[in-house]
Amino acid sequence: MRLARSYIVSGRVQGVGFRFFVNRTAAVEGLHGWVHNLADGRVEIHAEGESDALERFERHVRQGPPAARVDAIDTTDIGATGHDTGFSVR
Repeated sequence: MRLARSYIVSGRVQGVGFRFFVNRTAAVEGLHGWVHNLADGRVEIHAEGESDALERFERHVRQGPPAARVDAIDTTDIGATGHDTGFSVR
């Protein structure tokens, strides 16, 4: 089943390669969407794909790359578009 989720990630997630880690992880899982930094130091992610892939993706995002520290993730289910757009860093 195809789902889409929005994630707001807080912690030490800017300046540590977090967006590029998310981009690689999304590509491995075959997800579509984007990731970008927010002005307040958090990172926003929109990801769409199969539910099992999204679950694996979220587990990896909760760990983050070695230099990052993920304190919290706010997750919201959003409407899936069904479009295969790839994944981008904004």
